Amino acid sequence: MTYKKYLLFLFFLMCQFALAQNDTIVQLQEIIISDTQLRDFSGSQSVHNLNDTVIRRNPASLTSLLNYNSVIYFKENGPGMVSSPSFRGTTAQQTAVIWNGININSQLTGQTDFNTLNSRDFSSVDVRAGGGSVVYGSSAIGGSIHLNNEPSFGSRFVNELRTDYGSFNTLGLNYRLNAATDKFGASASVTRNTSDNDFDYLGTDRKNENGQYYNTGLNTAFAYKANSKNIFKLYSYVFDGERHFSGTLAAPSRSKYQDTNTRNLLEWDAIYGKFTSKVKLAYLTEKYKYFENHANSNHSQGEVKTAIARYDLIYDVSNTIKINAIADYTQNNGEGSEIVAQKRNIGSGSLLMKHWLSPKFRYEVGIRGEVSDVYDSPLLFSFGTNYAITNFYTLKLNASRNFRMPTYNDLYWQGSGNPDLKPETSYQAEIGNEFTFGNGVISLTGYYIKLRDMLRWVPQGSVWMPENVGRVNTYGGEAVVSWTKEIGSSRIELNGTYAYTVSNEEGKKEQLIYVPFHKATFSLAYSIKNITAYYRYLFNGSVFYTSDNQSEINAFDIATFGAEYHANLFKGIDIGAQVLNAFNKEYQNLATRPMPGRNYNIYLNIKF
Repeated sequence: MTYKKYLLFLFFLMCQFALAQNDTIVQLQEIIISDTQLRDFSGSQSVHNLNDTVIRRNPASLTSLLNYNSVIYFKENGPGMVSSPSFRGTTAQQTAVIWNGININSQLTGQTDFNTLNSRDFSSVDVRAGGGSVVYGSSAIGGSIHLNNEPSFGSRFVNELRTDYGSFNTLGLNYRLNAATDKFGASASVTRNTSDNDFDYLGTDRKNENGQYYNTGLNTAFAYKANSKNIFKLYSYVFDGERHFSGTLAAPSRSKYQDTNTRNLLEWDAIYGKFTSKVKLAYLTEKYKYFENHANSNHSQGEVKTAIARYDLIYDVSNTIKINAIADYTQNNGEGSEIVAQKRNIGSGSLLMKHWLSPKFRYEVGIRGEVSDVYDSPLLFSFGTNYAITNFYTLKLNASRNFRMPTYNDLYWQGSGNPDLKPETSYQAEIGNEFTFGNGVISLTGYYIKLRDMLRWVPQGSVWMPENVGRVNTYGGEAVVSWTKEIGSSRIELNGTYAYTVSNEEGKKEQLIYVPFHKATFSLAYSIKNITAYYRYLFNGSVFYTSDNQSEINAFDIATFGAEYHANLFKGIDIGAQVLNAFNKEYQNLATRPMPGRNYNIYLNIKF
């Protein structure tokens, strides 16, 4: 059966439900969430929300926010340079980035560069650990990062302007708008970041040369409530940036890279009694130009245009049972100076169910089938339970099968692409323990991932070509801690994470390169009246950068001190200062790529 017939069957099946009526009208919530699966079908996994306060006190890049506040390890070439995550020992291509419910990983490389996303452009950032391919498709193996914009209704008109200035002539500007009436809601964010990025290499007489960058982001979300049953939403995101790729201790660089990404999503939500219908139409583009020598105009380039149509039907069978059926069609159209022009079509269908057996016990199940004219996709599944054994202890269990599809570079790179590649697949299981006491929460999770048909580029004579050659086993444990305490006019807030990760090829003992055994973060904030002081700490264990584990980068720990004063002028003014890498530690994140020593940042944030 072709993907067209498969999707036609799913749409036909869903239409039988969509025509049903119910006399009871369910009122829409004031805040409209597009990624409802994150809220409704993640109860058996760890979901870590980073609130607005955490986002405000971290640098603008999504890399910095997650590096200091999650268990994810980042391989970063330097501030503003290429940045890729390793979530639970997996590769960057095995971490999905979800924007308002839509997977936005690059179709060219299969991953997202986290330094091309500004954290302040989003109203919420969530980290969902573990497999999620049944809901979010390709790449959701190690975990997924969720970036949401949530327009709301009511009566509000708030403007927010933030300016930053830091070492190495680093400038940041962010403007945010949140406006709403009973019928209309809108949010918008404009961000601009620039830096000379010419920091000294500690322990040498050299500087980071050719590392300057700039980027601009525009993010908007609009919602219109036509009546009590129908809401229309429009999300748009544009990112434009240029960065010069800095050299290493071993070799200089004169290259630069320009990239432009656009994302547009139109959504119609309709409620028919117990049925909630969501229609989503999305159009995404990604385009890059790479200049080996920034002094001349010679460059390579690539571009992919993606169209997505998605139908999402939620049926509240009862107060204890919820069913969610999803049909999705995606078309990618890519071309470039080094890839063969190619169009590919992908259709998928998912069925999810959540059932509360009692107020303390629920389970979730899901299944997904996918059809493509390029590759054969496996049948995916997920199963999880959430059991509140006592008032302070909850046990979570989850098992799933997940996958990652081959990228345009894997399939169509001229002279090297392999059109016969299979998707990577993984089986994984995890057990979570959540303890709640007073104002604190401790989450402890153990997991195991068995990855098959891992895609790797291997030498075939004098040419490198991608093949399904890898078989990797990964296991480990994670801890997430949060605690707050208010004493009179004072407030203490503590947060911490820890990850232990073992990842190796089947039959071998060597740890995979750039996967630390240990990573930990810690933050402590103390507020009294209008003044807040805080401390942030990051520890990265040593990592190997050769497969025989003979060469490694030393472990490092770095700290940040910050202070902020809140003035009750307009709708609030915050003035802050930060000392990053406060103890001036000499360290590297990737081999031969030194990171900045002690540096400073000051900021002013005004609400009006």
